[in-house]
Amino acid sequence: MTFRIKVETALALGVTNLGRVFLYRLGVKSGLNPVKRLVGSTISGPFFHLKKPPQLPRDLVNCTTAVKVKPFGLLPETEFSTIDWSKSCLTNKRSLNDDKPWYEIEDFNAELGDIKGIWEASRFDWLFQYCQSYLLGDHTALIELNRTLDNWNGANPPYLGPNWKCGQEASIRVMHIAMAAKLLNQIKTSEPALLSFVKSHLKRIAPTISYAIAQDNNHGTSEAAALFIGGSWLDTHNDSEGKKWMTLGRKWLENRAKRLIGKDGSFSQYSTNYHRVMLDSYSMVEIWRVDLGLAPFSDAFYLRMKAATNWLYQFTQSINGDVPNLGANDGARLLPLTNTDYRDFRPSVQLAAVLFHHAVAWEAEGDYDFSMKWLGLTRPLTSLDIQESFHFEDAGYFGLRAASNAAFVLMTYPKFRFRPSQCDALHIDFWFQGENLLRDGGTFSYNAGERFINYYGGVKSHNTVQFDDRDQMPRLSRFLLGGWLKAKQVNCDLNSRKIKAGYSDSKAAFHLREVSITDSKLTVIDNISNFTKKAVLRWRLKPSNWYFEGQTVTDGNHAITIKPETLVKRIALVQGKESRYYFHEADIPVLEIEVHSAGRIIMEYTYQK
Repeated sequence: MTFRIKVETALALGVTNLGRVFLYRLGVKSGLNPVKRLVGSTISGPFFHLKKPPQLPRDLVNCTTAVKVKPFGLLPETEFSTIDWSKSCLTNKRSLNDDKPWYEIEDFNAELGDIKGIWEASRFDWLFQYCQSYLLGDHTALIELNRTLDNWNGANPPYLGPNWKCGQEASIRVMHIAMAAKLLNQIKTSEPALLSFVKSHLKRIAPTISYAIAQDNNHGTSEAAALFIGGSWLDTHNDSEGKKWMTLGRKWLENRAKRLIGKDGSFSQYSTNYHRVMLDSYSMVEIWRVDLGLAPFSDAFYLRMKAATNWLYQFTQSINGDVPNLGANDGARLLPLTNTDYRDFRPSVQLAAVLFHHAVAWEAEGDYDFSMKWLGLTRPLTSLDIQESFHFEDAGYFGLRAASNAAFVLMTYPKFRFRPSQCDALHIDFWFQGENLLRDGGTFSYNAGERFINYYGGVKSHNTVQFDDRDQMPRLSRFLLGGWLKAKQVNCDLNSRKIKAGYSDSKAAFHLREVSITDSKLTVIDNISNFTKKAVLRWRLKPSNWYFEGQTVTDGNHAITIKPETLVKRIALVQGKESRYYFHEADIPVLEIEVHSAGRIIMEYTYQK
């Protein structure tokens, strides 16, 4: 690892951001940051009062069940009223730091494993299960909701234990409990315990928001959202500190929208799931702003929100709501008001389209409308334009759709204004009729060991070329890559459905990829050169019974033909891994083509209409 790469990476992160991180750490360590002087006592309910529930909107007559909460969208349902809030749902191991101030708890603990397994239940997704059950006629659900909140507060006194460690986790709790108050029509008649709960969280979030802002990711948007929502809520109830927090939250919401979201809607984290987290946070902010009659945000803010909504809309498969498993995927799903699958992004897109475009993304009614309906929004009569091919230049994304719109191919290219999290330059994701045929590996876990981080964040987990057994960019730490790539020879012709982009890595190895699509065939041409020993091209296939017929690999319905214009040393089907849900791993077939000299490799993927 060269000193030059480390210096260049530090400068790319930004001197201002590095300064924010340094001052935050210095403040916490020295005690100068007021967050270390926070004290609080356990808060007891009732948090929501029993009263006649508001009349259920007529649009919800077909919704007969409350949302069922599955941790990380896949694990078995949990009984939250009796849960151990310090036990990981991923590893079944328990934190022994319940009585420690949050800042004394280490970030990563090998014995405990991934701390997200503890945090998951404390994101309060289960609030909506209780609220919906109550509104659907089960009056005992509100009693259980208060009991569960009492249980959580008793086990998590303010600022002690792992569930107070992360400002973003505290922010998600605030956003979710605010939406629960809206569902129950108890914003303006909030119980004192509920307001005390919100205030205790804002006291934790506000002093450390500079650290969240320095990350240039959804930590900043989440924490700003919580300050705005929680601050305005307290201000409505004449709390003297509420307006200060609301103003701080509004400032950073505007700032983050302008800085982190490109004019074309691309978000700083190069991730479909983190894009959803950001967009859901802003959707909750706008719902709350309108409900309380607060002043609108700036015109520039709403232009960014419209663009961010369109970005995710273009990535979402209309037939099932799935999206490319692009970038980091930590299993987050905010505002779960439907029983749709974790990987169904349509509820978030539909909600944001209604809020920011005053239109629906999908004209036909479906379960993805339930979020909008539960929150009392009117379904607009207008709809977004039909999904088309695109070139999002702000962060390097091509999307080509075949004439019939049944086939979709996404290609990324390196245009990093913010830090990349995965080595996925020139990765291709290919879809036909909503099925993911060529796939991204995902993330699996942030703390399952170096082997998992290197595999899922590395080039092996993507449909692209690996040079000389190294990654496209060297890993400097768990969440930081160095030697950020820069794109070359970028060209886009959406009318003819042809795209091209390339890069040279820090050791001068060169990769240029050309892509075209028709209603029956995807063609990819890879030009590779300047590597030392070997290059390996990988195609990560959908699980099926694949077999060779000469230079073609087929499963009977789909066929991949390799046409090399250089000597192929090896072509083989091997077993790889993928993680489409957090902490879940499955086998996947991978087609590998290994060459030892420069040249071109043509791949043709033919599929049935």
